[in-house]
Amino acid sequence: MRQRRKSKRSYTRVKWILGIMLTVLVAVAGSMMAGHHKDGGGSVDIEDGLVKNDRITHVMILGVDSRVGDVGRSDTMMVAAVDLDKEKAALLSVPRDTRVQIEGNDYEKINHAYAYGGHKMSRSAVEKLLGTKIDHYIIINTKAFERIIDALDGVDINVEKRMYYEDPWDDDGGLVIDLYPGEQHMDGKKAIQYVRYRDGEGDIGRIGRQQKFVKAVLSKVISPAVLPRLPKLVEEVNSAIQTDMSLSELVEFAGLLKEVHNNGLSAKMVPGQPAYIKDVSYWIPDITDLRELMAEQLGLELSEETKEKAQADEDAYMKTLPQGMQLLAQSKSNGKVVEEDGEKQENDVKPMKPQEISVMVINDSGINGAAAEVAEILQRKGFVISGVETGKTSSREQTTITTSTRNTDVFYGMPFACVIMDGGSSNQAVVHIGLDYRK
Repeated sequence: MRQRRKSKRSYTRVKWILGIMLTVLVAVAGSMMAGHHKDGGGSVDIEDGLVKNDRITHVMILGVDSRVGDVGRSDTMMVAAVDLDKEKAALLSVPRDTRVQIEGNDYEKINHAYAYGGHKMSRSAVEKLLGTKIDHYIIINTKAFERIIDALDGVDINVEKRMYYEDPWDDDGGLVIDLYPGEQHMDGKKAIQYVRYRDGEGDIGRIGRQQKFVKAVLSKVISPAVLPRLPKLVEEVNSAIQTDMSLSELVEFAGLLKEVHNNGLSAKMVPGQPAYIKDVSYWIPDITDLRELMAEQLGLELSEETKEKAQADEDAYMKTLPQGMQLLAQSKSNGKVVEEDGEKQENDVKPMKPQEISVMVINDSGINGAAAEVAEILQRKGFVISGVETGKTSSREQTTITTSTRNTDVFYGMPFACVIMDGGSSNQAVVHIGLDYRK
């Protein structure tokens, strides 16, 4: 009996120690993915039109913000792919606004899939997007993120710029993000501000910060300093994750963490471009670039057959875009996330040109189509629109434009009432549309 209990405790310890790593990765965001072989290095099969490589293990990771009486949505989505032979891994972030076809429904944002059918529906949507078979899933309760970081005794991060944002309508009773640039040790409260911060870059900038944070957490998790804190970590993670991974798979992955760190963790995002229709924003994936990126990250090469399928998938996808959808080609991303140079931003004082400033437009007025109208006005003035969306409230009184001090003058002369505020990032701005837009 004692031996059986010891075995059970060992299983639990191994499971949750690995879970610590994977939980933090998902809660922050970032995602891993792999590619397809052309010659050798594992067998490649096609199952139901999806590529399956026996050397690569794909794990879909979902960060879910669930509430009482509400299954929630996958606020963070990633696919973890590990090359077991080469002991390499890659991170790919899937923007939550990615437009995909959800089984039994029309084309919608990929984070809606979880609300419709849990991890099974999300898995189906991700497989269709990537053209790759998903082997396992991990679901994380993102509300546990802050506690887990505290249990790790925090993480060291170099904050790349001034980050200030207030959202009194946030679901958790209001959100205030207030961070200054520079190297600093972050506890759970500060860490969640860093990974949630979003300005004119939209999800592209946030994904870059999340991936940067993932790498910092990986360094912390594999360090000897974490060993005395394992009991508390196990306690916090125990209630935070669900997974279908077996003990042997968990043990194998746990043994790879140090080598994955030493070999370098590749971190990218789904390539594509933002788009909007009316006041709803989407991320339109570049499917051919996505499949190429998947292969490139782990040093693999796509076969000609796979390239042809990717092109056919992309052609079919683009035909489904509804009439009136505006593609923002100026904000197109190739999947590479570039870290910002905070020191350079601090030294720049001259106003930037409109075409150098990315603007996120958020409709907080409840006025139908207001965000799309403002986005078109800004585009005509030369600004780059990174996204258009409906806010969490419809009762904001005043329209505001928040940008850096150096760029406030650039926004004067708008053909609508607005308050121009400083406090934003150097090359971004956020427009919140209020009820005064129609007055």
